[in-house]
Amino acid sequence: MSIDSQHDIRLGDWDALRTDARSIRFDVFVDEQKVPADIELDAMDPVCLHAVAYDAAGLAIGTGRLLPDGHIGRMAVRKVARGTGVGAALLQALMMHAKQRGDVRVLLSAQTQAVAFYAAHGFTRDGAEFFEAGIAHIQMQLVF
Repeated sequence: MSIDSQHDIRLGDWDALRTDARSIRFDVFVDEQKVPADIELDAMDPVCLHAVAYDAAGLAIGTGRLLPDGHIGRMAVRKVARGTGVGAALLQALMMHAKQRGDVRVLLSAQTQAVAFYAAHGFTRDGAEFFEAGIAHIQMQLVF
């Protein structure tokens, strides 16, 4: 799915997108945010729909996943691509897929610094702040 002339979003299973999704997630979560490497990948990866964004040169610059229960997670964009709209394009692609498969809502755990980003896409807070991997999060949801 092309989102504009600068980005291309590819949706697929873990086997198809693992290399690029893993690389982005390790750059952002493990290297930048110091999430322990041993908890970054989990047993849910093989059952999720994954999205990876590529720039015009074919570099993988962003990723996210949609779990079978309607949770969106592991949203990450490399520093070089932040502010270009790629995060929004990834989120919209995952939301569209969830809606098309019949989900009535999508949920996510937003890092607190990203709450405004998700709110701009229609998500609302759904609970108190909590910590995951030492990072403050807020549960959010969007009802279709």
